[in-house]
Amino acid sequence: MPDPIPLARVKEMLLEEAARRPLPREALLAQSHAEGFARLSVEATDALIAELRSLSYVDAAMAVKLADLLPQYPEEIRLLFSKERSLLDEAQLTRLLEILAQNR
Repeated sequence: MPDPIPLARVKEMLLEEAARRPLPREALLAQSHAEGFARLSVEATDALIAELRSLSYVDAAMAVKLADLLPQYPEEIRLLFSKERSLLDEAQLTRLLEILAQNR
């Protein structure tokens, strides 16, 4: 399975495609969503994902989720990790919050 694409990259891809041709309705809805919810630039998102991936307990999909959502509170991160097989301890949770705060 390929790595997921962050929302900032989707926004960029849709803008490039819109410059070439008229987008169908579904793509316009996706573009509107991406413009409304992508908080970081593509470069900042890529840097954040790389930093998150350096942590042993964050995989590619989780790094993209964290970079897209930029959670601020421990409960939000716990909710994202609730479907994972491992639970985060307080040190890991604190480290994630620090990284996300630096990139917000």
